[in-house]
Amino acid sequence: MIVVIYAHPYPSRSRASAALLEAARAVDSVEVRSIYDLYPDFDIDVPSEQAAVDRARLVVWLHPTYWYAVPGLMKHWFDQVLTKDWAYANGTALVGKDCLWVTTTGGAPADYTPEGSHAHPFSAFMPVVQQTARFCGMNWLEPFIVQGVDAITDDGLREAGQRLRARLEAWIAAQPGAAT
Repeated sequence: MIVVIYAHPYPSRSRASAALLEAARAVDSVEVRSIYDLYPDFDIDVPSEQAAVDRARLVVWLHPTYWYAVPGLMKHWFDQVLTKDWAYANGTALVGKDCLWVTTTGGAPADYTPEGSHAHPFSAFMPVVQQTARFCGMNWLEPFIVQGVDAITDDGLREAGQRLRARLEAWIAAQPGAAT
């Protein structure tokens, strides 16, 4: 029901993504596709990835924000998996599926202001990912963003993971036919 496309080039160095990934894995009906583990040579098995996305009703793109964008392999995954006549143009494989963007930043919220080091609100860096989902006919959900992860305590990261888990479980509960 939910597929998480997880892209972190250095997962052993990440406290934040690890906490979010652990929380997502704890939810029933979640399949995690850790693409840096699956495709360290960037040779993506397109049919397998398309089949995983096909099985899902909610597609989660989980990654750290790198240079205001997705990590390199996530961009390559977009290029290889979200193909013409499958994901867009005459393709309708993703039409109507929900898309949740889950990302982290090292910079704190104050860094993403006109006065901050990034000179723009974080929302200025969303359009590329958002439009990728929308171009494929997906329903863009409110992103789940954890900022300032370099300064967040382990307890704070566990709490962020709990909030993500609650969000995924609420999504499941809201689906037609979900047990009440």
